[in-house]
Amino acid sequence: MKKLIMHWSAGTYAPSFYDKQFYHFLVDGEGAVHKGIYPPEANLNVQDGKYCAHTGGGNTGAIGVALCGMANFRSKDDVGKFPIKPKQLESFLELCARLCVKYSIPINAKTVMTHYEFGLANPKTTSAGKVDICYLPPYPTVEKRNVGAFLRQKIRWYAEKITK
Repeated sequence: MKKLIMHWSAGTYAPSFYDKQFYHFLVDGEGAVHKGIYPPEANLNVQDGKYCAHTGGGNTGAIGVALCGMANFRSKDDVGKFPIKPKQLESFLELCARLCVKYSIPINAKTVMTHYEFGLANPKTTSAGKVDICYLPPYPTVEKRNVGAFLRQKIRWYAEKITK
């Protein structure tokens, strides 16, 4: 596995069967981790159709991890009925760190990114224009353009704790 792409499910706090088809791991509203239908290794070869299609144009070799929630997100002033919770976010970040350590994925902007960042960097893919993750309800002062960097910093912190 070469990269990790972070998402929100745009659903409720619980992973649905539909969500589990698209993400390798999902973190529910209470911070519990749920496995998707396919393991990360299924995305090494996406030609067979048996993989998690989480990021249009960026699935090969990529682990898709999602926060359950953010249904009906419109803006930071209208986050919908299921905003990301602090406990949920911390569990998600620790999971991302564990996956980076397990698969030896360096934690930088080219290898660990939000779906939003992937879309910006790859405007000719179907990921262009995706908004996940562009806002963090537990950290409302983090600007849209800084969300990915903020998450990577916290993932690095967890990764350091894990490897000590």
